[in-house]
Amino acid sequence: MNDLISKRYLEKDYLDNNPTWDMEDSLWKASKVTEILKRNNLTPSEFCEVGCGAGRVLSSLKNDFPNANYSGYDIAPDAEQFWRSLRLLEIELYVGDFFLLNNKKREVVMLLDVLEHVPDPHQFLVNIKPSANFLVIHFPLDLSALSVLRETPLLHVRRKVGHIHSFTKGLALELLDECGLEVIDWQYTEAAFSAPQRKLKSKIFSWFRWFFYLFNKDIGVRVLGGETLMVLAKAKQSSL
Repeated sequence: MNDLISKRYLEKDYLDNNPTWDMEDSLWKASKVTEILKRNNLTPSEFCEVGCGAGRVLSSLKNDFPNANYSGYDIAPDAEQFWRSLRLLEIELYVGDFFLLNNKKREVVMLLDVLEHVPDPHQFLVNIKPSANFLVIHFPLDLSALSVLRETPLLHVRRKVGHIHSFTKGLALELLDECGLEVIDWQYTEAAFSAPQRKLKSKIFSWFRWFFYLFNKDIGVRVLGGETLMVLAKAKQSSL
């Protein structure tokens, strides 16, 4: 990872700007992971989260998959202060680079709000593809006509949480295809209506979004934003 980018996570920058490490969203994210897996009749026996942060998605998934094994990796040393109670739940957690520390193929690898942070998401996905039978990826869809027009929302997520790439649904799915991944399923998460950390202005505006989405959800999201995307993918089969 580029030194200037990784400094945010290796030092105190990220924790200073996000003192709870967005734990408030964890149960909601876990529910969306469960939803897409069960919709595709998958009951994994192993979950590995790369970029696990405070690790609360892993502990939340234990409610739905109690017999699975869980592990998490994060490059940020500050994340470890949130892990003591999780290790008591037999969740394996590691500070460091997944690509250096991992030595086996995992059943499900989760990348939840990760790809928008890494300098080269293409290379990151190509590198991680051999390590997973299935990938579950969550994309914030920061890019919309409204966010470009206002620009402030894009600058806010760049400065506060370090989003250096912005996605639409089409760009996210195209990225996966370019990296040799087959999209098994995808779904909008209804984040505008159900995500925990919505501000009052967002809650009020969500009614306008809901009305617009009734006519055409894809166009509504590209124009007004307010959504995130959960994707289930796997490596494409070789044609040789």
